[in-house]
Amino acid sequence: MTISINCLVDSQSTVGEGPLWDSRIDRLWWVDIPLGVVYRFNPSSGHNEHFVVGEPVGCMALRESAGLVLATKTGFYFYDADSGEKIAIADPEADQPDNRFNDGGTDRQGRFWAGTMFDGAVKSNDPHGAFYRLDASGQTWRGPDGFFTTNGLAFSPDGNTMYFSESNASVRTVWRCDYDQDDGVPGEREVFLDTAGMPGRPDGGTVDTDGCYWMAAVSGWQVLRITPQGEIDQVIDMPIERPSKPMFGGPDLKTLFVTSINAGLTPGTTQPLAGGLFAIEGTGAQGVPEVPYPG
Repeated sequence: MTISINCLVDSQSTVGEGPLWDSRIDRLWWVDIPLGVVYRFNPSSGHNEHFVVGEPVGCMALRESAGLVLATKTGFYFYDADSGEKIAIADPEADQPDNRFNDGGTDRQGRFWAGTMFDGAVKSNDPHGAFYRLDASGQTWRGPDGFFTTNGLAFSPDGNTMYFSESNASVRTVWRCDYDQDDGVPGEREVFLDTAGMPGRPDGGTVDTDGCYWMAAVSGWQVLRITPQGEIDQVIDMPIERPSKPMFGGPDLKTLFVTSINAGLTPGTTQPLAGGLFAIEGTGAQGVPEVPYPG
């Protein structure tokens, strides 16, 4: 197995995040969170379009009818990139204006889960973040909470296991729990991977058809593959310090796209491609299609 890593877009994104493969159009969506920019990348041509949303965008999901669902600074929205139309759905933390949405994705029924984090001007030492479920009806439900930085949301291929993580250096843990697919309710969490003593901390995650969890090890120059038993069985060294989220894509779902961050880099390090969008080939793994939100 020969691994190759290529920078597809040298965007120098402040916080490149949220890659999402859209098999309907063979494009990769991704974002620069603080700039409030949504990108649409065409792997065939190399063309990378950008769309300005007007506020920080944490993550997104495909919408079954058309377009996207965004989780932003001010809540959930339907969004049409080409027209710029943005329709409010719900703001579950309207009473917490210093929070914003961060990482998220859909379960196997298309419910959109997204987590919040503190994003105020003055640093807080309290964990303000929580995960929210957006149902097809447009109603929201508060799930696991008590996070500094919600991250790593993914569901096992069969949908029965939910993964999520905390990136904060004092916690740096990935959890998993049983997931009731009928009601969309997670069970009691258990530690899946404690990254204390490892080079990087948990950031975004995804799964492959073998049920393994792929984790961007932010600040650790690595992307990791973790078996369902919680064992690391593949380590991919990256040319950038802060990979932020992996996502399988391409026509066969065998290309591992990875976003990255160009903020908070270690002084004195040489990483001119930090903040870029990368493609990893040769992992031997295949991704699981993302389920569109049914609303």
